[in-house]
Amino acid sequence: MANNKDNGTTYAVVGASGNTGRIVAEQLLASGKNVRAISRNADHLKALVDKGAEPFIASIEDKPALTKAFTGARAVYSMIPPNMAAVDRTSYIDKVGEALAGAIAEAHVPYVVNLSSMAANKDEQGFQGRMYEQEQRLNRLPDAINVVHLRPPMFMENFLASINAIKKAGVIAYPIKPDIAIPMIATQDIASEAARLLLDLNFSGKSAKTLLGQRDVSMAEAAKIIGRAINKDVRYVQVPYDEHIKTLVQAGIPLDVARTLTGLYRRMNEGTGIPLEKRTSENTTPTSFEQFAQKFAAIYNNGSSN
Repeated sequence: MANNKDNGTTYAVVGASGNTGRIVAEQLLASGKNVRAISRNADHLKALVDKGAEPFIASIEDKPALTKAFTGARAVYSMIPPNMAAVDRTSYIDKVGEALAGAIAEAHVPYVVNLSSMAANKDEQGFQGRMYEQEQRLNRLPDAINVVHLRPPMFMENFLASINAIKKAGVIAYPIKPDIAIPMIATQDIASEAARLLLDLNFSGKSAKTLLGQRDVSMAEAAKIIGRAINKDVRYVQVPYDEHIKTLVQAGIPLDVARTLTGLYRRMNEGTGIPLEKRTSENTTPTSFEQFAQKFAAIYNNGSSN
């Protein structure tokens, strides 16, 4: 088979076995780029290695290892992988964030695309506040390092956690008011935008880009669309904040994470958790909720989220 690799450009992809990192790596490989796929688990990288990626096994908290992984890379896809097993999530996020920023600086990486959050805000507690702080860490890097932060809204894939409730009771339950239309995005669209930026490398300085998904969708509408896709009557039920926290904890979500997520939903209800940025062609992404619902249906019917 002919080698169509770009031998002059290497991209390092953090979280290469995750929802966004895997797609970023695949799209870079499909464009003939050299990809250094970073993960703590070699088995999770097998599919990418089979497609031509260079595996790099390292703990995301290990700054020296990350520095080695980033050395020689023209650009890095940076993100903080979730770790629900972390006893102190804030400390985990900060430790990973410091390792990433320090490694990028020491490896003199010219370009960084960083996955942040729409809710990144200095006044927030928990995850949103830590995402803001990570943006600031990267913004303090030398001028020769160009960084763009991607700020996506609620992931459509979050609805996959409702599969059991739909099968048992035909309901999707969140604290969000049923009629509030909010931005939702498919993770594949986040990855595609990250890959586009990495391939073009036409950004400079330190900047942020909000992504708003294909359109705003209410929870009631989302339930109806999913119901049509799986051929089942699905109702949306708004539940009290405290009840939602208990449900998340029972599902294995750490209490601080459950409180942070529920606090974000509360602000959505109050009108303070939805971005003020107007929707434009630049921040609108292609995958509709109807298209996601077809993916949801396939997973629902197969009984697996893999």
